[in-house]
Amino acid sequence: MTKINAAITGVAGYVPDYILTNDEIAKNVDTSDEWIMTRIGIKERRILKGEGLGMSDMGVKAVEQLFAKTGTKPEEVDLLICCTITGDMQFPATANIISDKMGIRNAFSFDISAACSGFLFGFATAAKYVQSGMYKKVVLVAGDKMSSIIDYKDRAVSPIFGDGAGAVLLEPTTEDLGLIDEILHTDGMGRKYLHMKAGGSLKPATHATIDAGEHFVFQDGRHVFKHAVTEMADVAAKMMEKHNLSHSDIEWLVPHQANQRIIDAVANRMEMTKEKVMVNIEKYGNTTNGTIPLLLNEWESQLKKGDKLIIASFGAGFTWGALYLKWAYDPK
Repeated sequence: MTKINAAITGVAGYVPDYILTNDEIAKNVDTSDEWIMTRIGIKERRILKGEGLGMSDMGVKAVEQLFAKTGTKPEEVDLLICCTITGDMQFPATANIISDKMGIRNAFSFDISAACSGFLFGFATAAKYVQSGMYKKVVLVAGDKMSSIIDYKDRAVSPIFGDGAGAVLLEPTTEDLGLIDEILHTDGMGRKYLHMKAGGSLKPATHATIDAGEHFVFQDGRHVFKHAVTEMADVAAKMMEKHNLSHSDIEWLVPHQANQRIIDAVANRMEMTKEKVMVNIEKYGNTTNGTIPLLLNEWESQLKKGDKLIIASFGAGFTWGALYLKWAYDPK
């Protein structure tokens, strides 16, 4: 029986027009452009402005671009998965809303919540439907409107996050391309260090929770940074060892864009030169679920069929993992 692999056959990305600079952030908290660039590596980030706009609006922009680039029609889609922690509403799933806005009627859809590792978890899930032979076209959307849950008077988080979304199309191939392997992890103890205190069933919204600012991101930066550096570097190195890969075998490292120092630590562990590491954190900050598809979209013109990629991420939960895939097409 011929083996079916799941390959990316198209990628798209969207970021809002409004640029939030470090100087603007410094008006609200005790920080500076120099401090943010030195500690995090972010110069600016994009913010979705406008009444009544949510994650689905960015997701739709990305999917529209994806359909235009790949010639995909809404009725051809079998499944749409959305990876986000800032869905339009508590329910229904933002994937349902994107499908409705895009006229996708012959598919089912659902959300995945794994914070910054959402794209990896979603990709692995989407790939299973393709590898099984069940579906031919699966759309994976990933992104966040982080500005909706950030307290811009909180110095610990306000410089880090931005808004944005990306989308990829997964299709079957019988070539030795697409997703080769995955290593995914979670450790629930990490919830203590990065979470939103209120808004869930454990602590529903009240006047008291709103007044206390408990509907914003809380992060213990020191603990998150320590675990992110260790786990993200370890899992990337483990993937290389598992497949007997050296740094010279890998064309690209695609790391989650959380902190420039974390990216550097992962690259150093893998012995990857800067020229082979995708980085755009300076322009967009941490868009959580959106960072990896936005990287792939930006570097698409440089990717060649057969290129070996290691994709690595770390997120709240804690969640982390690595994907090993071979790019499926030449620049279009």
